[in-house]
Amino acid sequence: MTEQSKVLLVGGGGYVGVELQRLLAESGYHVRILDTFWYPNGKWSGSDGAFVDHLEYFHGDIRNRETVKEALKDMDACIHLACISNDPSYELNPNLGKSINFDAFGMFIEEINMSSIKTFIYASSSSVYGVKEEANVIEELLCEPLTDYSKYKVMCEDLALKDLSKAICLTIVRPSTVCGYSKRQRFDLVVNSLTLSALVRSEINVDGGAQFRPNLHIKDMISAYKLFLEADSKVIDRKIYNVAGENLTVLQIAQKVKSQTGGSCKINIMSVLDQRSYRVSGEKIAAEIGFTPKYSVDEAITDIKKAFFSGKFQNSDAEHYFNIRQMKLLMSNGTVK
Repeated sequence: MTEQSKVLLVGGGGYVGVELQRLLAESGYHVRILDTFWYPNGKWSGSDGAFVDHLEYFHGDIRNRETVKEALKDMDACIHLACISNDPSYELNPNLGKSINFDAFGMFIEEINMSSIKTFIYASSSSVYGVKEEANVIEELLCEPLTDYSKYKVMCEDLALKDLSKAICLTIVRPSTVCGYSKRQRFDLVVNSLTLSALVRSEINVDGGAQFRPNLHIKDMISAYKLFLEADSKVIDRKIYNVAGENLTVLQIAQKVKSQTGGSCKINIMSVLDQRSYRVSGEKIAAEIGFTPKYSVDEAITDIKKAFFSGKFQNSDAEHYFNIRQMKLLMSNGTVK
């Protein structure tokens, strides 16, 4: 652990954030989590272990300046994970999505510049690359975002690089599509979605199948964030890094799911709806800070299968496992505005 022992997780109650909470707390960090907690299971309780003594939950909206100012107070480092986190959820209300995914970010940069933060890690996305034919997409290739979600990710990257104080170490992370089991589970990510379909319906619908997608086990994702917190600032400052796992076609993922869930489910090839196709390179992060993934897509599928059969998903069709359905629910009851 470094001297930067107080970490703010912005949007830390999500699929990745909740598991990162635990890893950092178990590693001795004091972790403050700023989140609206629109989704259940974004918090740990005392019965989960002694690590919860190192967690501090801060309920608030990143669009509120006073909330942001208070959450940043006395923190050493910040990992910014907050956003409306996939294209369909964003498109439900583009104005809402823009207000969270981009408009609030400029204000956040202003406040972080006046705070005690020494290290800032921004979670972008590998979706910023769009469609690429290169065998391995490296960080220096042109970003060609296909949706507003990924467009605003690029704009936030540019804003951070331009306006964040040079006294603060800045690292931009472009994760692959994360997969595997989380306390705040999602079933709208490709590996997770296909696994659930196989377990519940013994059938998998594949969108096209030939598109390449980069995949990353959630345990590797949170390990990478911890590594960035502890890396030499002289190496990672003002750098952009892919965090890559296995580059597989959607059909290859489906075949892995079929194999790992018993081999009896049917695979149906459907017409292409999502044309994104790219293979992300992890060579830069391996060479500069020594990160290589330890876990596979097969292990992510197995972890979900074990959780499913152990009863950890009380109702696997519930809205909160699917971002777009939960957002629709929250908008309809007035929780989200």
